Amino acid sequence: MELELVMTAVGNVFEPETFITMIVGVVLGVLIGALPGLTATMGVALLLPLTFGMAPLPGLLVLISVFFGAIYGGSIPAILLKTPGTPAAAVTVIDGYELTKQGLGGRAMSISIVSAVFGGLFSTTVLILVAPQLAQVALRFNSPEYFALALFGLSIIISLSSTASLSKGIMVGLFGILISMIGVDPIIGVARFTFGNINLLGGLSFIPILIGIFAFAQVLVMIEELFMGKRSDPPMKIKSVFPRLSDLNRCKWTMLRSATFGSLMGAMPGVGADISAYISYNEERRWSKHRENMGNGEIAGVAAPETANSATAGGSFIPLLTLGIPGDAVTAVILGALVMQGVRPGPALFTEQRELLYSIFSGMIVSNLLLLVVAFIGLRFFIKILSIKKEFLIPAVVVLCVIGAFAINNNIFDVWVMLIMGFIWYAVGKFGFPQSPLIIALILGPMAEREFRRSLVLSNGSYSIFWESPIVVVLVTLAMITLFMPVLKPIFLKIFKPAKPASNGGQDNE
Repeated sequence: MELELVMTAVGNVFEPETFITMIVGVVLGVLIGALPGLTATMGVALLLPLTFGMAPLPGLLVLISVFFGAIYGGSIPAILLKTPGTPAAAVTVIDGYELTKQGLGGRAMSISIVSAVFGGLFSTTVLILVAPQLAQVALRFNSPEYFALALFGLSIIISLSSTASLSKGIMVGLFGILISMIGVDPIIGVARFTFGNINLLGGLSFIPILIGIFAFAQVLVMIEELFMGKRSDPPMKIKSVFPRLSDLNRCKWTMLRSATFGSLMGAMPGVGADISAYISYNEERRWSKHRENMGNGEIAGVAAPETANSATAGGSFIPLLTLGIPGDAVTAVILGALVMQGVRPGPALFTEQRELLYSIFSGMIVSNLLLLVVAFIGLRFFIKILSIKKEFLIPAVVVLCVIGAFAINNNIFDVWVMLIMGFIWYAVGKFGFPQSPLIIALILGPMAEREFRRSLVLSNGSYSIFWESPIVVVLVTLAMITLFMPVLKPIFLKIFKPAKPASNGGQDNE
């Protein structure tokens, strides 16, 4: 039965419509990642409205393909221009650009492709093996467990905010919870915070807000840079882009270590690919036989962050599919896509929609293999794309933002929501306010409120229902640990001191 289900799932992925959309998704993802300023989250958010007319499987797989493609694509300008296309590629700059200056940009590009694909395949394998086991535990969830799960998810806002911006992250999270309460009360059906505006009865749509803060706000930043005269250097020319066997042999243990780190960190909601890349790079500098060359153009210094980036992207689907908690901002957008397609992520997905689930697993593997082919074939073309002027890029992105916001409900009100949130985030972003806490709060805030109140209804107002379940106790404990992590972190750092960097540890190149 399992084998028959797997074969059906693979057949679904290779249906012409699904397969072609995946190819398009990978190509668009690489292009989006390669253009500095266009992040993976922004790309997925912009393309999300275009999937509403598709069947669930091709609609979801095209977004997943964009995700994997964009995570890799960020390494192209990072290596060639010392300008990371995405935040996750910031570490790749350290050794990647050094290799380019030495005339070895082709070697750096080739190893980044292989590393990204290996990390994606490794994490997808981990997802296939681990997710069903987690789902078995999650099948025992009722309202108290779901409330505790949402509480744990909301506590991740702390880990999404650096120590310097902790208060700002909490403020953003509270703002997200506040605006998520606009609309009709989920229990008694009374309108609240609508101020008599009929457009607010259904609450603020998630997608216009997301497009506004991730896409339109970034457009405003690009316009500002344009008026300030900031321009990128033209990309350097490279010769061969195919990997050397010596480089693959040199990086094999690096990729395995980084893929393991990345998968584990991806499964921890809120960590993110950028943090994973820094940690993997630091561990490589600690354990590598070639650590003395790290920062001076070491090929393993490219392999480590690129493998970790893609592995984290794949690992972030573990909490998304099993628990319905987005692992990062991109999977938060994909969570919105799942809901809009009528797919409810969580334990029920593993029992009620197994064919779709196995098709998603198969599609993730195929997406990574397509990335390998597309990246090597199109690399020289993608490099030329880097020279597109912002004067042409900005209007195209603005049009996509407006179309994407309007297409949700065919309502101009959503366009205004997108524009207003974009301007707000352009302003507050200058003060270091993080974006991800808002997304987490918008998704998990209503869930926490709904399940908390349902639990009290079930227990006739008794709060004892929240500590009768061992699962609730574990999740609340994890939430408390996460909340107090800023206090515990300095203690852990004193106990586990990181290795000192080598003499030329790359600090001059950051």
